[in-house]
This record gives sequence, structure tokens and C-alpha cells, in this order.
Amino acid sequence: MGKIKLTINNIEVEAYPGKTILEVARENGIHIPTLCYLKDYTGTGACRVCQVEVEGMRNLAAACVFPVTEGMVVKTNSMRALDARRRVVELIVSNHSKDCLSCIRNTNCELQRLCQELGVREDAFKGVKTIGTYDEVSPGIVRNSNKCVLCGRCVAACQKHQGVGVLGFMERGFKTKVGPVFDRSLADVNCMQCGQCINVCPVGALQEKEEIHNVIEALNDPHKHVVVQTAPAVRASLGEEFGMAIGTRVTGKMVAALKLLGFDKVYDTNFGADLTIMEEGYEFLDRVQNGGKLPMITSCSPGWINYCEKDYPEILDHLSSCKSPHMMLGAIIKSHYAKVKQIDPKDIYVVSIMPCVAKKGEKERDQMIVDGMKDVDAVLTTRELGKLIKMFGVNFVDLKDADFDQDLFGEYTGAGVIFGASGGVMEAALRTVVDVLTGDDLDAIEYHNVRGQRGLKETTITVGDLKVRVAVAHSMTLAKPLLDEIKAGTSPYHFIEIMGCPGGCINGGGQSYVNAMVRNSGFDFKTARAKALYDEDRAMPARKSHKNTQIQKLYADFLGKPNSHTAHKLLHTTYEKRKKFD
Repeated sequence: MGKIKLTINNIEVEAYPGKTILEVARENGIHIPTLCYLKDYTGTGACRVCQVEVEGMRNLAAACVFPVTEGMVVKTNSMRALDARRRVVELIVSNHSKDCLSCIRNTNCELQRLCQELGVREDAFKGVKTIGTYDEVSPGIVRNSNKCVLCGRCVAACQKHQGVGVLGFMERGFKTKVGPVFDRSLADVNCMQCGQCINVCPVGALQEKEEIHNVIEALNDPHKHVVVQTAPAVRASLGEEFGMAIGTRVTGKMVAALKLLGFDKVYDTNFGADLTIMEEGYEFLDRVQNGGKLPMITSCSPGWINYCEKDYPEILDHLSSCKSPHMMLGAIIKSHYAKVKQIDPKDIYVVSIMPCVAKKGEKERDQMIVDGMKDVDAVLTTRELGKLIKMFGVNFVDLKDADFDQDLFGEYTGAGVIFGASGGVMEAALRTVVDVLTGDDLDAIEYHNVRGQRGLKETTITVGDLKVRVAVAHSMTLAKPLLDEIKAGTSPYHFIEIMGCPGGCINGGGQSYVNAMVRNSGFDFKTARAKALYDEDRAMPARKSHKNTQIQKLYADFLGKPNSHTAHKLLHTTYEKRKKFD
């Protein structure tokens, strides 16, 4: 199909039919402000912030949904369009909570940016406001509808990208709200706590439940031995909190910052990831060789576990019984580490830095309490760690790289690093499983068929006479067909990786915000972050979990062997059918 010609702001441009005014304008370097629009999520024209003037039309057009036509003449910055945008933003602000100084999104708020851009500095309209809902009951997410701008992005994230659909519009007109059915708490519906709604919210209507001050109290308690661990995906995003480019790997600076904050020990959850592969890999081998329940499904993503327990309880026995890496490491710290260091485990406070909001609820599960103690005491998201570093006055960008503490748990492999990307858990498991099955130390260890941001990924690994079929899904929308096959007894796979967030942990609900300008530009931020992890993997001297010498020593000195009685007590868990509100 040939291109058409139109004029935008007295400039003649070409475009393919079917494109919107907004798309064509941006392709030609012309800025039109937006609020509700988010590429691949929403395009409803609901907020009307992107209004432009089209010659021959009586009314202004919403650029994000209005298609271009041959000969169209558009003015994006006419007095009429500018006045209309300003009025729209003033109306939104008139019904918005204005506690900007105390808001979690202060200086990183799209509504603030619009007000600055359009010169909105005073209340043009005053009157009654919509009665809001403040919900902080769920373990990881806080909802404050007083700040909601009704953009619908969270609704699209939950319905379209996660296939869960617990958020929607309620009431009509001035009473309109966004939230769960009947305005219930997120704790009372089948919310998986993935936090994707937080990632796309342009304001502070949705946020993680912060634990920063709990950690500060622990750091200042002379009786507490505070140990921190960092998930692999955090290093690929934390730099963004300090203005660094998306995908900048900041492992060394992150460690240096954590040591300056005063943590007694700084470890990498990658050690826990290596440990997880040992337990999960041998669990899979046992199922294959002894007629166990197949396909086996990974259990590292607590958002996915929440979803399965509520929506697919019939297949819980297909889940690996392994805890996630940070819970495993927390359990080892409060048992083996405590014994070696001669510290009362009740005096040890474990902090996990995670890219995930659902981890906050995971640490509170009854199944994660061993001998009366939680495996992990506090979970901070990547965003929370950024705030904590700034709060302590650390100049992050100029820090010299530091190394993780090397005693007991300082070693990790490339297999542990790639856990943070979709397909990483599967690839890490295959590196160990295939070696065990063949009895060889294979050099071909990169399984590219399970990598990347595309939809369902699958491959077949041939090991002697055994053909192992595996699949990888990220987001519940992609996982549902796999789950329905398992439920129907028709699944052709042996091993399945499921991650709750699109792209895996590098796009977790606790990662640094990627603003709408970047998302709408089409920049693949998930691939950029994943590249940081694969680069670190390739730079590691050992790239297979079973090659981790400290893991080998942990089994020799304490655990015995993978899936031993001690390992099951500390490193494995159980699941249960949970109430689902319909």
C-alpha cells in the first residue's frame, strides 16, 4: 500500500494509511502531549490531552486515535488546541489529590510533567471531589483512587497483558473509579500481585507497599545482624534510578552502595539461583526417571504461584516444590550461616532487593516460616533501593565498583545471573540437567530458542534416546494455553518455565519506571535490560550452577545432596488452593 501526503504544522509529511495523527507526528519529530495513551496498552482517546485541530472539522480530534487521510491539514499547536489541552489538564487536576511533596511519584509523575508543559499552576476549577478509596490491605500493592486519572492503563495491563482482569471501571460520570469489582480490596480478589499495574500508572494511584523504614530500623538496631541479597534483574535496572541509560549493568556500584548503607553482609541472590537449579534440576530428573508428575513447572515467580493457587489449583502438583532463590538463600542464612557465624538466627535480619512486588507477599506465606522464623524479613523493590541510597546521601554514579562478600555465599555462576530474563531459569536448568544426563561437561550451553521477548517459546533437547520438550511463557496471557493443556491432560511438554511478568523479572513490577515517552517510542527496554544479564553471564568464569564450588561445599558440609531431607525442610515448600473472588 502506497503512502499518502498530509500537512502537520505547515510541514508536508508522508505516512501509511491507517496510522494515527499521533504516530505520524512523532515519526516526524513533532511532539503532541498525551496522558492515557500508552503504546501496546491503550489507545482510546479518553483523556483528550492529545487534541489537535484538523482543517475542515468542527471539533478537535484526539490525535492518538484519529487516522490520517490524504491531504489532511493538522495543527498541533494552534491557540484552540493549546487552550483545550490546558482546560482538560485543569479539569483532571481539579479532581486530583495534590499532596505532591509526599507522593511516591513526585518529580516522576506524568501529570506533573503535563502541568509544567502546559503552564497549569493554579486551581482553575474548585468544588466537590470524587470520593476515593485507599486500599493498603494486600501485601504488596497500595491503591489510592484519589490520585487516579482514569487513564485505563492499569486496566489494560491487567486484562490484556496478564489476562487476569481484576481491575475495571466502576460507576459512571463524576463517580467513576478504577478498581476491583464492587470496589473491593486487591487482597480480596484474584490479584496475582505482579505489579504491572504500578509500572504503567502515570501517577501515584498505584504503588508498592514500602518497607524502607523497616530496613532503616534494622540497620540502626545494634542487636540485629542485617544481611542483604540482590536479585539478578536489579543490576540491570537500578542505574535508571540515577539517570543512567536503560540496560546499564551496575553490579559493582550496587554492591558498593549497599556496603555504604551499613549492611553487615552483602550477598547475591544468584547464589540462591544456583542452589535453586540444583534442587529443581534434580527434582526434574527424579520425575523423568521415576515416573513423577510431568510436565514440571518452575516455581520461582510468586506472582505466577498466586495465580496458579487461585485460578488453576487442579495443577498444583505439577509445580516444582522448590522455593524461589531469595527464599532459599534466606533459609540458608538463618540456618547454616547462623551456625557457622555463631549468631542466634533470631538476631539475623534478611533483606531481599527484588524486581518484584509479589515477593513482598511471598515472604509472609506460612510455608516460608521455618522453626518459627521467616526466611526473609523485608523485601525492597529496585525503586525502593534507589530511594534508600538517595536518602543516605550516597553519590551512586561516582561509586567505585565493589565485590559481594566472598565468605560462604560469595560465588555465583552465569546460570544464576540469567534468572532475571524470560527463559533464563529454563536455560540455567538445562545447562545442569543435560550435563547430568550425558555425564559430560558440555560446551554448547546457550539455548537461544528459549530466550527473547517473543510469545510462547519452545524447543526440544535430545539427550541420547530421551527427547525433552520444554516451553517458556511470560505473563498469564501466554501461560493460559499451556495450563489448559495440562488441565486437559494433553500437554506435550516435560518442563515449563512460567514467569508472572511480561519479559520476566527484568520487567518486574518493582523495577524502575519506564516513562511513557520511552515506551511510546518503541524502544525495547526489556531486551536492553536482558542484554545486561546475558553479558554478565558470558563474562563469568563458571556458567553452570553445579560448577559453583561454594554450592558444592554447602552440600558437602550441610545439605548432603540435592532433595535430601535437610534440603526439603529448608528449601522446598507446599502450595494450596486459595479462595478466588468472582
